[in-house]
Amino acid sequence: MIAENDIDKLKHLLSNPQQISIVTHTNPDGDAIGSSLGLYNILIQKKHKVKVIVPNSFPEFLKWMKDSEKVLNYETSKEEADAFLQTSDILFMLDFNNLKRIDELAEIVEKIDAFKILIDHHLQPDVVANITISDTTACATCQMVFEVFDLLGQKNLINKEAADCLYCGIMTDTASFRFDTTTAKTHKIIAQLLEKGVVKSNIHGAVYDQNTLSKIQLVSYCLSNNLNLYHNGKVAVITLTTEEQKKFDMKKGDTEGLVNNGLSVLGVQVSAFFSQKDDIIKISFRSKKDVDVNTFARKYFDGGGHKNAAGAKSLLGMQATVDKFIELSKELVPNN
Repeated sequence: MIAENDIDKLKHLLSNPQQISIVTHTNPDGDAIGSSLGLYNILIQKKHKVKVIVPNSFPEFLKWMKDSEKVLNYETSKEEADAFLQTSDILFMLDFNNLKRIDELAEIVEKIDAFKILIDHHLQPDVVANITISDTTACATCQMVFEVFDLLGQKNLINKEAADCLYCGIMTDTASFRFDTTTAKTHKIIAQLLEKGVVKSNIHGAVYDQNTLSKIQLVSYCLSNNLNLYHNGKVAVITLTTEEQKKFDMKKGDTEGLVNNGLSVLGVQVSAFFSQKDDIIKISFRSKKDVDVNTFARKYFDGGGHKNAAGAKSLLGMQATVDKFIELSKELVPNN
């Protein structure tokens, strides 16, 4: 995961107080915010001056994490974020494998002279960094942050506040420990986080049990009206237009995990969720077992991610994008 000389280099870098920026991907999810705030709550104990900077806003159900109110949204705090980035000694880049994943932040991240450290678990990382910590077998970047400080011999810095954040990221990125990426190592790390004082029922409740009525109605509407099966029931498609989002007063995070509902249908091997935002169609792919949606997303939609979970965008419009997917997805489920 990390070369031994990089461990020594990182330990030296963090041995004295530094100005440190932490950046994660657009539309931050539980692993992005969890790893960023987990790392933040570790580093501030060493008297580093730290800011977490995100490309855009993140869901309300993640704002219970310690110091979440201090996170800078680049869309609304660009000048403050740029000033801090330009004077940072160290930049941590978490949970993304390509600068396209951080949108407008990419330009300044490329230019600044900070010592850059990438920690990520996505396939085919393509980010220039002084230290690249990549583990595509890891279930979450939060797991990797824990492992890094374990290797540094500084696991004691993972206090309850940091442990809460790291637990959240692992829980959400494994769909509550269901995915095959959840290994024995993952459960051993979870056990250590629990020993730090994490109350798992509190975190699960904060993330999954704070639904508004409009969110429940939106999800119900999508599953009742906008979920269709193709290729002999092996491919599920869910759509959501801008007009439908307005109808249910959709908020950031309301469709989190919706794509998994398609995958839960008996016989479905691939699920795709298409959500419209202005002229952009955001696509989420999920698959079972050996069906590789990462390669598919990269090949046809300039996207990517993990073998069984990937994302992409399209400028073709909703119907054309869905039609393209339906036609091309035949190769994901041959002999249908």
